[in-house]
Amino acid sequence: MAEEMLSAWAAAGTAEGTDPDGDAIRTLNTLQTNASYLEQVKRERGDPRAQLEAMRGFLERSGLKVEDLDRLNIIHVTGTKGKGSACAFTECILRSYGLKTGFYSSPHLVQVRERIRINGQPISKELFSKYFWLVYNRLEETKDPEHASMPAYFRFLTIMAFHVFLQEKVDLAVVEVGIGGAYDCTNIIRAPVVCGISSLGIDHTSILGDTMEKIAWQKGGIFKPGVPAFTVMQPERPLEVLRDRAQERECPLYLCPELDAFEGDHRALELGLAGAHQRSNAALALQLARTWLQRRGCRGLGELKEVPPGVELAGRPVPLAPAFQPTDAMLQGLRDTEWLGRTQVLPRGPVTWYLDGAHTTSSVQACVRWFRQAALNQDKPHDGSEVRVLLFNATGDRDTAALLKLLVPCHFDYAVFCPNFTEVSVANNADQQNFNVTLENALTRCLENQRTWTRLLEEKGGQDPWLPAPLRTGGLLQPTPPRGTLLLVPPAPRPLNSPSLVFPCLAQALRWVAQGRDPRLAAPAATGAHPHPVASSGAVLLREAAAVRVLVTGSLHLVGGVLRLLNPTLSQ
Repeated sequence: MAEEMLSAWAAAGTAEGTDPDGDAIRTLNTLQTNASYLEQVKRERGDPRAQLEAMRGFLERSGLKVEDLDRLNIIHVTGTKGKGSACAFTECILRSYGLKTGFYSSPHLVQVRERIRINGQPISKELFSKYFWLVYNRLEETKDPEHASMPAYFRFLTIMAFHVFLQEKVDLAVVEVGIGGAYDCTNIIRAPVVCGISSLGIDHTSILGDTMEKIAWQKGGIFKPGVPAFTVMQPERPLEVLRDRAQERECPLYLCPELDAFEGDHRALELGLAGAHQRSNAALALQLARTWLQRRGCRGLGELKEVPPGVELAGRPVPLAPAFQPTDAMLQGLRDTEWLGRTQVLPRGPVTWYLDGAHTTSSVQACVRWFRQAALNQDKPHDGSEVRVLLFNATGDRDTAALLKLLVPCHFDYAVFCPNFTEVSVANNADQQNFNVTLENALTRCLENQRTWTRLLEEKGGQDPWLPAPLRTGGLLQPTPPRGTLLLVPPAPRPLNSPSLVFPCLAQALRWVAQGRDPRLAAPAATGAHPHPVASSGAVLLREAAAVRVLVTGSLHLVGGVLRLLNPTLSQ
């Protein structure tokens, strides 16, 4: 079935332009991208210590010793949800103090250079190319028949980031763990200044384990003797695991108080990232930044608030860190934080895009809360004609049905499923290449997601559960006769009424959703239009609606592809 779709759409593929640093990125891609890195981690799980030993070997062959990393004054952060946001807040706070910051994160949304930042900005194409070839050539020159000559994609970038930060002389580096903690390749760091663990959840179960306790054990692997560590509120058992890990590693571990504790005089702290779930990430960042400044001998850190006697432990397995009065620089850092693709709103005239790379059940729950507040509370058009669209994809071993079930209450008029490819042909789009996911596999997954969505809506009650009879949108959504089977889905036992479509690439999906009403997107082509009747009837509604609200979620890679098309300057 996916093959039929491929042949039907193949002609629509177009290639993207190449970049000056394209050679470096294409060579980097030969070192495997994310999906096969995960496979490699799974294969090597039997001897995880050997992975770290191999990483040390690669680092030394590149010209660095592990002790060189001590000079980077590292803040090392892990977690399941929000670790990137917590890092972004932390980096921005410390940059507000006038410090030169390095920030290593993953994955990238649009360009691989985003993973290595100096002073909040991705390194330039010239710097990327310079350091890529420096590391690559050193590793080539030191090949030996006994060991793998090149580290995999993520390991290579981690080594490259350390070179960049050392040679560009940053004052500190915020380093986000890739996967887990204990055996992640960033864990060759021996002496960070402070460590942090954001909210824990279930993800990467085939690598980290299938319970919160097993995952907590992995995350606690970044604790180091004598290095203070902070975590946010966690469920009781995982928190006890973190406590035990901290004790065995002689690491002082503290629980962050809620952000409310920092908000004196009844004024809410202003955060650059939207959504209630960002408050715990901001609270973690305040503790990490203050502890870093304190341990580096900085003054003017904000006065500590007294912890009332007996409250410090109060039945908790981990002591509560004292709150403090945030300084002006801290307030500015929290306010100025930007982190693309996380609770991001892009208003484009009648079309508003809501982007959030949530991909676990708890992060999708948080995304739904944010979207309902951000989108559904906005002023309704005078004539009531508003159309809501879900654009979804999920990758890896995630439970897609569980994620989609959480999105049903948002009352979408259309659901659109498509792979994370910006175009059908991505041959020249090196930043977006993933050699481990074929288009056919990705389309098969999209068709499965479409069937799951249809089933979830049927279970909610035969008729579309979010179209109160007879109309919802002021005359635009006329009652439709029962539709036939959905695009390329085997005949169902009874007619379906759940408007959903599968597109082969993001460019075609976005053009259909926007219908020429977003100035950055071309109108959908008249030839080779989507064959399903839902596409043509929906196009009319999308063209005439006073407001179109589009939630893009399920995968950071999906969000990255959408950003690339909606804001081409990000690819410059």
